[in-house]
Amino acid sequence: MAQIEDSRKGGRATNVDVNIVPFIDLMSVLVIFLLITAVWSQVSMIQLGSSIYAKQSTDQKAQPPPRAEVAFRVDILETGHRVVIGKNEVMIPKVNGQYDMTGLLTELKKVKEIYPDKLDCVITMQDNLAYVNLINGMDALLQAGFPQIAISTAGAAE
Repeated sequence: MAQIEDSRKGGRATNVDVNIVPFIDLMSVLVIFLLITAVWSQVSMIQLGSSIYAKQSTDQKAQPPPRAEVAFRVDILETGHRVVIGKNEVMIPKVNGQYDMTGLLTELKKVKEIYPDKLDCVITMQDNLAYVNLINGMDALLQAGFPQIAISTAGAAE
């Protein structure tokens, strides 16, 4: 605080305080404004190249990859595998108490021949079966050419 004292007869003391609160308020508003505008200018710079309204580099439009839109599911049951493609179901029973992996693989390859553009499949398994059966089913799907595998947690119904 600054104080001015007059030692003359009147002897008055003057207290001069500089109020810097409005200055701090102004600076905080300016800092916030600059931070916000810097973020928006950065976002606009990032989005320029990927904007749908930006000039296209080629005359061709981007086409989504072709894919058959038919439902395809492999169920792992206690009795064997069930391959469901659309409304058709093919049951592959166990052979000598073991899952028939070669039969499953041949059936999956048949599905791939019918729908060559199909890449995805849903696999389900009953809760009481060993996890290795799910892994074997996923391996068969990968070998048959279905890399996009989704695991359904609802389980397979008989």
